[in-house]
Amino acid sequence: MHKNLYCLLLVSIIFVTHSCKNMTTETSSDLTYKESMLMTKSDISSPVAERKPEKLVIHGDTRIDNYYWMKLSDEQKNAKSPDAQTQKVLDYLHAENAYREKMMSHTDSFQTRLFEEIKGRIKQTDMSVPYKENGYFYITRFEEGKEYPIHSRKKETLESPEEILLNVNDLAVGHEYFAIGGRTVSPDNKILAYGEDTVSRRQYTIRFKDLTTNALLSDVIPTTTGGVTWGNDNKTVFYSKQDAALRSYKIFRHTLGTPVKEDKLIFHEKDDTYGTYIYKSKSKKYLIIVSSATLSQEYQILEADNPTGSFRMFHPREHKLEFDISHYGDKWYIRTNKDGAENFKIMTTPENATGKDNWKDLLTYNKDILIEGIDLFKDHMVVSERTGGITKIKIRPWDGKNEHYIGFKEESYTVGTTINPDFETDLLRLDYTSLTTPNTTYDYNVKTKKLELLKQQEVIGTFNADDYISERQMVKATDGTMVPLSIVYKKGFKKDGTRPFLLNGYGSYGYSSDPYFSSVRLSLLDRGFGFAIAHVRGGQEMGRQWYENGKFLKKKNTFTDFIDCGDYLVKEGYVAKDKLFANGGSAGGLLMGAIMNMRPDLWKGIVAAVPYVDVVTTMLDESIPLTTGEFDEWGNPKDKSYYDYMKSYSPYDNVVVQSYPATLITTGYWDSQVQYWEPAKWIAKLRELRTDKNPLLMYCNMDTGHGGASGRFKKYKEVAMEYAFMLDLAGLGEE
Repeated sequence: MHKNLYCLLLVSIIFVTHSCKNMTTETSSDLTYKESMLMTKSDISSPVAERKPEKLVIHGDTRIDNYYWMKLSDEQKNAKSPDAQTQKVLDYLHAENAYREKMMSHTDSFQTRLFEEIKGRIKQTDMSVPYKENGYFYITRFEEGKEYPIHSRKKETLESPEEILLNVNDLAVGHEYFAIGGRTVSPDNKILAYGEDTVSRRQYTIRFKDLTTNALLSDVIPTTTGGVTWGNDNKTVFYSKQDAALRSYKIFRHTLGTPVKEDKLIFHEKDDTYGTYIYKSKSKKYLIIVSSATLSQEYQILEADNPTGSFRMFHPREHKLEFDISHYGDKWYIRTNKDGAENFKIMTTPENATGKDNWKDLLTYNKDILIEGIDLFKDHMVVSERTGGITKIKIRPWDGKNEHYIGFKEESYTVGTTINPDFETDLLRLDYTSLTTPNTTYDYNVKTKKLELLKQQEVIGTFNADDYISERQMVKATDGTMVPLSIVYKKGFKKDGTRPFLLNGYGSYGYSSDPYFSSVRLSLLDRGFGFAIAHVRGGQEMGRQWYENGKFLKKKNTFTDFIDCGDYLVKEGYVAKDKLFANGGSAGGLLMGAIMNMRPDLWKGIVAAVPYVDVVTTMLDESIPLTTGEFDEWGNPKDKSYYDYMKSYSPYDNVVVQSYPATLITTGYWDSQVQYWEPAKWIAKLRELRTDKNPLLMYCNMDTGHGGASGRFKKYKEVAMEYAFMLDLAGLGEE
């Protein structure tokens, strides 16, 4: 960052900003400066994106995209030498990064302070709670100052010598990005399979390590989804590969010690609205191939003792029939929406009669309870439920006696089962958190009904959970729907309409944005910010209908719910009218783009991470990852009704001549889920049309993809940048 661009003088805090409506060179900056900063910015210009009109025509409708040229193919990105177009795109992205650095350079020391503060709350030498599987305790631990984990195990007891499976710190040397995926050990405990990604494109190379010698085997399988599933013979593995759009579409079988080119194709998912993968049942008896779309699934099964045999159909796919399967004893247990069970029910079927005509209800369906999953044990079944937006865990013994819920003291929290590989146990491993309670791991004894605390995330420093207050409010949306709002702030926070506040949201894919603790968030709360999660429609917090009412031709409910939550916070005095911020990522970035267009006056600042903002163009391009598999989420714009509706809310298509809030956009050049060109085009169009003088900045990480930087601490540098952006705008930057 360029700290020496400015002279230090004592001046008043002022805004010196510009309008980029006509892409003119700036003669002033986009920032709020501190009293110690000189406001001379004549040497800084915003990037000027070339306008190259592209006509996009469908259904007799024409859209003009001035920045369509920013899209590069994978071949262009991976070429050893960039062609002219690639170089132009790279120059533009680098110019945006340089501009952001200059515009935020007065926060350099503040960003460093925030990063060290965030990092300082994390216990550096740390270890996960061990879990036991197949005779070994498995552990993930971190060492002081190291970015990556060390995966290890101990045989039979925790007092046994540690065996290092993978020291990811060593593997990551020389890589700007490094991620491990799909660690699995052979049934005889002798061979570890794992995937490694050095690009952040979620394309993994599978490697095999002999755990008796610590030597790598010669078997190397490139460009996979990352994991393998072992046959019970300890030499046969199954893995999946992706097509050009990164859809997982083929399952292969590999025998250790044989050439990869001889691997046998086991299954090819030809319907491009489905993806496929393979796993092994908890009982270890079955290999299971899944074909999955948004609204339907299909399963094929094969005994793991016979890995070279032929898979057989469990039940063929049916549109809008959703189900997942679990095996135990002589039965299959099925969670499904069959027979109109919108919030799902549990059914069973005999092990060798798996067609749906054989399925029988196990539990009486309750339309007010969303069943999210089950865990099976020798003496009982565990049912993960959601009622009134709150997650709950029910214990249901097979003998029907003493059925009960696990009790927790807080009104609003998130709880879920975690790694439970053993059938013959009375202990259930749980993870628990809330807005004020750090992540906590428990073992629950289903017989004694007692929770044993195994570990709670340690927050280094002076953190005390009692210093923070959480609330659960219900906000009346425009159409009368009551939307949950989870709120947290530090004691002393006054609802007097003077405070800054950050509102977070997502609202897509039926993903529930549950309340969770963040030690990182303390950097905002301790400086007087309030924070809230808007549980808007499009998620599944209030049941399946919550999802159905926030997708397809009802997608705008997601946006209006979020705006209504923002208005509520202002009305009730939680936030000053000019200090409300919002953030969201990916589909939550779509939410950010939509609310900026719809209610730009409501927000002081927006942080949009890897934002999905060019909805229509992306959903019309079936070569792009995730497009075809998401027609059941957004609709297919080749259908005019969906096209017209998408176009009416797509953030990129709805940028208009108006004032916009201060905005920080983040993206990754190698992002396979929301391609970099969506945010790059968006910021160019915002500069072209906006009438305001607010900060408009973009950060493109040239080394990473959708998940951002790899490593334990490196990612927090980006968080520190985002926090500095908001705190500075709120007048709470470094003095």
